[in-house]
Amino acid sequence: GITGAFQYGLQVSIINSPAEYIKTFICETWLKRYGSPPCAETITLMWSFIVSIYSIGGLLGSLSAGYLSVRFGRKKAMLFANIPALLGAALMGLSRLCGSFEMIIAGRLFSGVCGGLALNIHIMYAGECAPRKLRGLIAITASTSIAAGKFVGFALGLREVLGAEALWPILLAANALPALVQLLTLPFFPDSPRYLLIDKNDKEGCI
Repeated sequence: GITGAFQYGLQVSIINSPAEYIKTFICETWLKRYGSPPCAETITLMWSFIVSIYSIGGLLGSLSAGYLSVRFGRKKAMLFANIPALLGAALMGLSRLCGSFEMIIAGRLFSGVCGGLALNIHIMYAGECAPRKLRGLIAITASTSIAAGKFVGFALGLREVLGAEALWPILLAANALPALVQLLTLPFFPDSPRYLLIDKNDKEGCI
């Protein structure tokens, strides 16, 4: 859960704290490029892209979750979700250094793909691996993980933590940490019994 639905909750919440800093960054970048400050409507438009493109990425991730989970299995599909997570974190973390607010937009898109994949496959994988008596309890971990992700995102966004003006790129790249944790731990987890039996026809592996 910490590396599944947690990613969605984290990315939804961490964008709120550095809003003013990012708008200032957009204004400064625009001024350096074109020699004149952007109008208020342009800044609002760019900020709207940054916030809303996460949902577009989430849609793309959700639409591909079913295919990837059948084609490669639940576990490998969750591992693949870390690729856009790390790519998005790198783009957003280096955006100020490179002087490109477009990198934040692209990073949010990739993070959305990760969130859409992780949220859907997490529920599928946990439900299929859970013992019958614990299936309901295990399924609830998705909602719990989303709430935990939102809480951690808000906590990291405090000015005393990563919400300061100098640290907002690190805050936006914070989703790299759970992605790295998953890359190191998930390979030791078993595959879904349902996937092994129905999709791979591996009865012994399922048992």
